Amino acid sequence: MIVTIVTFNLPQPTTLAEITRTFQATAPKYRGIPGLLRKNYFLSEDGRRAGGIYVWASRADADRVYTSEWRAFVESKYGTPPAIEYLHSPVMVDNGAGTISVAA
Repeated sequence: MIVTIVTFNLPQPTTLAEITRTFQATAPKYRGIPGLLRKNYFLSEDGRRAGGIYVWASRADADRVYTSEWRAFVESKYGTPPAIEYLHSPVMVDNGAGTISVAA
């Protein structure tokens, strides 16, 4: 599994209520994407940094989404280009599902 942390620094601070509305509008776009196991949106406590934490089945799955078109969409939506950090995730604990997954 691969975890990506996508971060963008906002041009001006936002509130949790404002960014929640924005995130709710974009969330349906991520349903059913092959290889995307989970996505959590986030906002920093000071309202200046936002993004998503994604769990992917593989790096190839992530790379199929992070295209130049996707980057342009993110930049147009939030006013700043995204930074993407890739991390290996060999084990995932999902307390909601009551499972522990081990990457193959």
